[in-house]
Amino acid sequence: MEAISNDIELIKNQIVSNYQVIFLNIDGITHEESMIFPNGEANCMNWILGHLIHIRNPFLNILGEESVWDSEKFSCYNRGEIPLERKDELVSFEDLKSYLKQSQERLEIKLGILTSFKPEMVNDISTLSLHEIYHSGQLGYLRRILGKPGAIK
Repeated sequence: MEAISNDIELIKNQIVSNYQVIFLNIDGITHEESMIFPNGEANCMNWILGHLIHIRNPFLNILGEESVWDSEKFSCYNRGEIPLERKDELVSFEDLKSYLKQSQERLEIKLGILTSFKPEMVNDISTLSLHEIYHSGQLGYLRRILGKPGAIK
């Protein structure tokens, strides 16, 4: 049996830890709350969670897995979009939570069977992992802006 490389263990730990942070920060948030744009312009929690899922799809694809949604259909969550201008296209927060769970399950299963990353995958995987860490932190700030207690104790 081939030993699992440290880079896979590192990414597995980040994926599991990020999911826990994301889950704690979105817990108890209603769809209505998720659609609040702080200062009337900052990205809402709905868009940030959807954007995280939108970017998890390429992560899954790099690992040889299928996306959890059609990127064209959910293009309102793509990088560079202006959520306030596309707010009618944002999906329910409960649906986003379901997509997040699906993406998590697929990532954990795939990372559980891999023994190494191909060298050409490493830069993309590390960048996508950093991207997720960045946005998961934003969810914590938005939670506090919405008047909820901090979720990370």
